[in-house]
Amino acid sequence: MADPARARKLAVRIRQIVSAAIETQIKDPRLGMVTVTDARVTSDLREATVFYTVYGDATQVEDSARALSSATGVLRSTVGKQTGIKFVPTLTFIADHVPDTARELDEALERVRHADAELARLREGAAYAGEPDPYRRPAEDDEDGEGRADTLGAGTADDGVEVPTESRSAS
Repeated sequence: MADPARARKLAVRIRQIVSAAIETQIKDPRLGMVTVTDARVTSDLREATVFYTVYGDATQVEDSARALSSATGVLRSTVGKQTGIKFVPTLTFIADHVPDTARELDEALERVRHADAELARLREGAAYAGEPDPYRRPAEDDEDGEGRADTLGAGTADDGVEVPTESRSAS
């Protein structure tokens, strides 16, 4: 078992080497616009998984996958020469679908923004179906001073006990 930090460093180095090698060494016409997005190495440093994306349609993705699988030996040899490690990990190429998912999420967010804008436009001229304030409020005193406080007498409670009207201040 190798150190996890060493595995991460090796994965970064493999990503750089494979990316440069695809750009300069591999001359396969089936290889489209390939971008290496990530590489992961197992903890025993025996296997490396390289994630890539291809700009284009499904046929270009399939053609690029075939081209990368046929160029695996050349790429592994290049990784071995440039890293100088005793055992060169086997390379496995996997198409990365994260950019496609991100694009779908962006499109969904854009649809939601348009729906929110349409809802805001419809809301501008709208009015409440009922009263503006649907909550019940306690009955307020009349303007002429006839209210509950006047009927009980100032300073008395419901049971007739006198309640002080001013609070005492502590000095």
